[in-house]
Amino acid sequence: MVAKIRKAVFPVAGQGTRFLPATKVVPKELLPIIDKPLIQYAVEEAREAGIEEFIFVDSRGKSIIANHFDANPELEDILLAKGKYELLQTVQESTIPPGCAVYSRQEKALGLGHAIWCARKLIDNQPFAVLLPDDLFFYSPNCLKQLVDEYERFGGHMLAVHDVPIQDTEKYGILKITKDNGLTVIADTLVEKPKPIDAPSNVAIAGRYILSPVIFEALDKKIIGTGGEIQLTDAITATLDKVTCTGVRFKGKRFDCGSVNGWLQANIYLGLQREDINDFLLKYLQKLGFNCENDKI
Repeated sequence: MVAKIRKAVFPVAGQGTRFLPATKVVPKELLPIIDKPLIQYAVEEAREAGIEEFIFVDSRGKSIIANHFDANPELEDILLAKGKYELLQTVQESTIPPGCAVYSRQEKALGLGHAIWCARKLIDNQPFAVLLPDDLFFYSPNCLKQLVDEYERFGGHMLAVHDVPIQDTEKYGILKITKDNGLTVIADTLVEKPKPIDAPSNVAIAGRYILSPVIFEALDKKIIGTGGEIQLTDAITATLDKVTCTGVRFKGKRFDCGSVNGWLQANIYLGLQREDINDFLLKYLQKLGFNCENDKI
């Protein structure tokens, strides 16, 4: 029987340069999708998948993320006194219980692999999840829960994957596939952002992982890879003599909210799903000349 996934790592040290000047002071992870910060969607996804301990790998200037998930008694008292009970519940639901959130500082931007390595002391030799907040998913059961369910069958490293156009392989970590049954794939190598001509497949990683703690044996070596960074894909490949690597083609919609285009798409998509603003948004888009129906978005 495989161990239960109780811990999740959230790499939140990036500078969000594609959103400057908005991210000059405000972390990109706190940019809202409608009325909820991007990072909160990832935390809620982890909670729904059974995660009990939340590990944030941050950097200088990101302490405000901890404040967001902390209790705010003054605000709660004001909302209670004004009878704004729905807003009060919303604020309370955004709070992570005491002792369940921990923070580790990544002093230099040395890559995703290095960010995960910064959490090594907090993992305690257990399998753990990794959620990249830039990737936003909509489906039930959520993307991480889909991985957790498959992990109970396979163990080892588990990755959320999707098929991308071959010309886009330079944007992703790409799997070299040895077995493919449609839902899951088995990989014997991962390549970080290969050129289309060099890509071993078009099966790409999509920002959700479950990793065996053996990953730290490779990350401890701090091997520099593509882009002069310590790549998580390289570390996964280096440990495949000890554990398997399974990719799960996730169900649902994914938005790359690390880009302005993806962030805009996510806001429009979610707005059209929300009963409280669906009618307003749809009518506004139609007023602008767009002929769109909610069920076709």
